[in-house]
Formats: sequence, C-alpha cells, structure tokens
Amino acid sequence: MFDSEIQTTISPHNQQPIVTRKYPTENELNDVIKESAQAQREWSRVALPERIAIGRRFIDEFRKMSDEVPMELTVQMGRPVSQVPGEVRGFLDRADYMLSIAESSLADVSLKNTDKPGFRRYIKRTPLGVVFVVCPWNFPYLVSVNAVLPAIIAGNAVLLKPSPQTPLTAERFALALTRAGVPKGIIQVLHLSPPLTKYVVQHSLVDFISFTGSVSAGQSIEQAAVESKGFKGVALELGGKDPAYVREDADVDYTVAELVDGAMFNSGQSCCAIERIYVHESLYDQFVTKYADIVKKYKLDDPTLPETNLGPVVSLASAQKIRKQIADAVKAGAKALIPEDLFPIAQPNTAYVAPQVLIDVDHSMDVMMEETFGPVVGIQKVSSDDEAIRLMNDSPYGLTASIWTNAEANAESEAAFLRITDELQAGTVFLNRCDFLDPALAWTGVKNSGRGISLSKFGYDQLTRAKSVHMKIKTS
Repeated sequence: MFDSEIQTTISPHNQQPIVTRKYPTENELNDVIKESAQAQREWSRVALPERIAIGRRFIDEFRKMSDEVPMELTVQMGRPVSQVPGEVRGFLDRADYMLSIAESSLADVSLKNTDKPGFRRYIKRTPLGVVFVVCPWNFPYLVSVNAVLPAIIAGNAVLLKPSPQTPLTAERFALALTRAGVPKGIIQVLHLSPPLTKYVVQHSLVDFISFTGSVSAGQSIEQAAVESKGFKGVALELGGKDPAYVREDADVDYTVAELVDGAMFNSGQSCCAIERIYVHESLYDQFVTKYADIVKKYKLDDPTLPETNLGPVVSLASAQKIRKQIADAVKAGAKALIPEDLFPIAQPNTAYVAPQVLIDVDHSMDVMMEETFGPVVGIQKVSSDDEAIRLMNDSPYGLTASIWTNAEANAESEAAFLRITDELQAGTVFLNRCDFLDPALAWTGVKNSGRGISLSKFGYDQLTRAKSVHMKIKTS
C-alpha cells in the first residue's frame, strides 16, 4: 500500500498492517547513491580472497539469526511457517556455492599458450560499479542472494530494494552482511515508491539493474533504463507459465506427487511453478484422478499454524485475479475437479484461494496461456511427443519445462528426452523433477521470461565486465 511518503505492508492472512517504512527524498537518495559509488571504489581494491572470507562470515551471521526468519517471513507474505526453513536452507546453499566458485570465476583469463614471442595477453574480470537489485516478495531470500552476494564478492556495491510486501528480508540480509564485515556503503537497503525506483534506475552512478518480478514491471524498468543517459546493463527475471509433459512410460504415482507439489507449493506463487500439464492419453485418466485426490487433501489455513501446508496468496487483488481466471476457464468449457466447499476459509473477501485442478482446457483459455501465480493447474491430454512439444512451446514464456519419463532405465526414453529438450524453448529443462534451482546451473529464460543470467559461473560474468590487457614486451 502506498501514499506519497509511507510504505505499509499488509499481512495476507489477516489483512492487518504490520510494517511501515518512510520513503527517502530524491536528495537523500542521491546522497545514498553517491556514498555507494565512493565506497565501491575502495571495496574493489580489497583482495578477492578477503572478500570471499567476509562472504563466509556472512553465512555464519545469517545462520545465527535463521530461527527468527520463518515466522517473520510468514507474517509478511503468507507462506506456511513450516515451509520457510526450506528457503533459508536454499539461501545458504546458494551463498555457499557462489562463494566456492568465486575465485575461479573471477580469475584472469590467461592467453599465454597462444601468445606470440614478445607479447603477453590476458583478460581481467572487473566490477561494474553500483548494482541496483530489485527483489520480489515470493522468495525474497532465495532470489536476492542470486544477485546480491555475487555482486558484492565481484567488487560491486549493491543498492537492494525489497518488495513492499517483504521489507524486513532485505534489512536482515544487509544486517548479516555488515556484521560479517561488508562496509555499510557497499550494501544499502532502499524502500522506494515506483517514481523513486525509476529515479535510481536512471541515476548516472548506477551501472547495472537486476530485476525480478512481473513482465509489465520489467518492461517499465527496461524503458526507464533506455530513457536514461548512457547505456546501462539490465537483467530481467520475469514471469513463467511452466509446463510439464508426462510421457506414456512415466511412473504415475511418483510423477503425480511431484507435480502436485510443483504446482501448489507457496500457493503456486513461483515463477517456475508448474502451471500446465500435458499427459499422454494412455495415462491421462488415472493421472487426473490421482492428482485431484492429493490436492483435495491439502490444508488451506492460517499460515502461522504448523499443520498448514497451503496459505493465502499475497493480496486480495491477486486472489481476485486468480478466481477470475478459473471462472473464465469454466465458462469457456473447462471442468473444475476440486469442490471449493472442501476449503471453507477460501471466501471471496479474503486472500485465501482454494486449490483447483482444471481439465477440458485448451490454449484459447488464459489459464493455459497467461501466468496464474496461484494454486491452480490445467491438465490437457496429448497423443504424442510432437503434440506435447508444440503445446509446451505455444506460450509467451520460456523459463523452465519438465519431462517425466523412464529415461534412467530405457535408452529409447532417454533419447526421446534429449530430443524434446533440444526442441523446447526454455531456459531450464528438467527430467523427473521441477520447480528447483541448482546454483551450479545458469538460471535464465527466453521470450517473456526475461533475459540475463544468475547463478553458476555465468552469473559472475553478468556482474563484471571484461577488460583486455595486451602487452608488448620490449627485448634488448
């Protein structure tokens, strides 16, 4: 919720205000950015091993406060408290991995094996300067660590803007960094209105923007960067409408359980959540029956209760959008398999949305084409790999896709998986798993899922620039 000067966070499960933060003025913001730019010049001179050691201390500092995180995050954005520790573990695992590869990823690239006599050449990785990181509310720790820690280890300063829904996450992240020894000017948390966000994007001392959020917000960020003086790098991690394909040789019981979790975890509020499933006609009926049976057993309730495994969505507006998408699909001929009266807490004037499984769907419906970001999945029957590929690619998004088949034990199925992988328009293709980020792999998307890369060694490439050194050695 915004007014001209104050940001207020409303808790999804009870619609009560829980946190307020005052926006800075443009003059105050200008001073903060100048401080970051000055601090970055000093930080870039700190030896890489020392920066990595500070990163290691950061992990220790965050681990000390990790018991405080679950309830704090649940109250802010509504995820069941029992599920938050998984985000904390993933946050620490990603931090640990990116630190473990920092030295090799940021090392000079030697060309001595190809140098001609009298010459020496190499390529350095140098920091960009001030990096503006704009993070979402749905996985605020997991997403922020992808950019913030590698940026700092690479020698940059970071301005971290959290979502208004989860302001305390960025403050806790920054506190652990400063306690570990990161200078204050190198990590600064900014609570900003949309106009102030645009001001930071366009500031002459901001060199790079890393944004995670909706397609429309990403377009606004990119447009603001284009309109600024100079040329800024912009990384955009945007939406998804991630598909799964269940081949005729899939293990049905295993696949159903995994795909229910992939669609319903965090109330489906993940860019890489499973939102549409294509099932081979030979398995379709049993798959759909088993899938609906599991979803009916979910407990939608107050997320602060330990037994709850499905919480509210983030806001009343989001709940309204999700309900409309379901209603529009049913009006167009889809069949809803989950009776809403199984979830009496899901009332129209709340952010609690009953989980839903839709069949008899097709690509004329928004529920199969536009991001839902809720506990809803559409299941469609297919007759072949080629039909599945066509439908999976028939989307404005391309973040992840998953294929479920007996590739481990069957050479023909493995070959089919590899062929389908080559055909799919997606940044990540999974075999027999979904909704997961491995920090050793590049996290990226195609089409409206955005551009740029986080995690892996390529994540460091995005946060640095190459500087070539070409030396002619004088000989006597």
